[in-house]
Amino acid sequence: MLTRLKVSGFKNLVDTDVRFGPFTCIAGANGVGKSNLFDAIQFLSALADKPLVEAAQSVRAGEGRPGDTDSLFHRVGDEIADTMSFEAEVIVPREGVSDLGQKVEASANLLRYKITIARSGDRARPLELVSEDLISIPSDSIEEALLFPYSAAWRQSLIVQWGSEIRFISARAGTQDQIGSIKLYDGQKNVAVEHPVERLERSVLSTIGGVQANATALLAKREMQSWKLLQLEPLALREPDDFGSPKSLGVGGAHLPATLYRLATSRRRGPNGTPTMSPEQVYGQVALRLSELTKDVREVWVEADEKHNILTVMAKGRNGAPHPARALSDGTLRFLALAVLELDPQAQGLLCLEEPENGLHPDRISAMLRLLQDIAVDTSESVEFENPLRQVIVNTHSPGIVAQVPDDSLLIAETRELLRDGKSLRGVSFKALSNTWRSRAGAPSVARGDVLAYLSPFVVDEFGQEERRVVDREDFRRLLSL
Repeated sequence: MLTRLKVSGFKNLVDTDVRFGPFTCIAGANGVGKSNLFDAIQFLSALADKPLVEAAQSVRAGEGRPGDTDSLFHRVGDEIADTMSFEAEVIVPREGVSDLGQKVEASANLLRYKITIARSGDRARPLELVSEDLISIPSDSIEEALLFPYSAAWRQSLIVQWGSEIRFISARAGTQDQIGSIKLYDGQKNVAVEHPVERLERSVLSTIGGVQANATALLAKREMQSWKLLQLEPLALREPDDFGSPKSLGVGGAHLPATLYRLATSRRRGPNGTPTMSPEQVYGQVALRLSELTKDVREVWVEADEKHNILTVMAKGRNGAPHPARALSDGTLRFLALAVLELDPQAQGLLCLEEPENGLHPDRISAMLRLLQDIAVDTSESVEFENPLRQVIVNTHSPGIVAQVPDDSLLIAETRELLRDGKSLRGVSFKALSNTWRSRAGAPSVARGDVLAYLSPFVVDEFGQEERRVVDREDFRRLLSL
């Protein structure tokens, strides 16, 4: 779970500092930088898994296309920043599995990860690691680090108790006078093993595997690898699966039939062997959730064609006639995929979703918001099989979303001007509503007028005159006032 992210020198994120809760909604105009924040999160996730250059190439450039490494650095005119830095505060799971299948446990799980990357000037190896650190946040600083509301049961079930700061990784690039080094610390004794290096072309975190002494670092790596940008594509959602297909929902929506079939046929016992739901109950719960969006779907199930080795999601409407779910609308299919994801205890980590209102009727936006909030971990209850550690961040420019999202969960992205080294820079600021936990923590507050721009039914043209729209008609305004 990502609780705080500081970024500087990445695209238009300069001196950016954002705190996150279980569910966060970021609103802002097109091009202001909402997607760049998602790109920063995805870059960090890729850095935990790939070499620097491969991680950079996996991040989208303009219009979603892959870009070169220079496209990730902040640019002012023809000048490109030399470095970009990230600092992430994360909660990692208490335990997990190593690359060798061994159970590992964290010695601390509220961590701070910092990494700085530089342009090298070498076309063959254009990026290099400047520094990298992974340390625990001391126990006596938990209250300062976790500012969103949570219960004692949630904290007790999740947070490992430890004492002072524990260091797990320290890496520094070499200079002309000194060879660079990597220090990997024993998580229990805080003793380092130092490895000299000439140049670092990937993060140290990405190299962690099954060593017990680095169990906490491995769990940090697993957490960051789980951060996903969901881009649910109707074509992928409509594809059937075979019995050997992956049984987890892909970031584009692939393997929806196999995932739902797994939940229905194997989700009968929890981690302690206690019964949970039958297949009929699983399908019934998905259909019940889908009924919040549309009354045209009464039943949902997976048809297993063993003769042809095909799994197909089926639906039954009000007329009682069964048909493949691929006949549903794009918006309904996306909603169905998220309803399946909500039921899947294996789907954990951070989920980013852009413009969740796409393809939905305005009257159905509230149903989507409820679903997204229910996907996120409930911080009033213990973290367990039925309440996995899962986080959701969405971005939008929809007034319908802004009007209905909880005020504690809303951030407004705005362009800001700042001065650095005598130069004027354009960045983005993420502002909270006043009297929310973020504003009380010192986050900048958004002006009321900027929020009203999302809520007002009136628009003003370039000459300062109010434009008449359908919503402005007196007969409709009387109905809206009711």
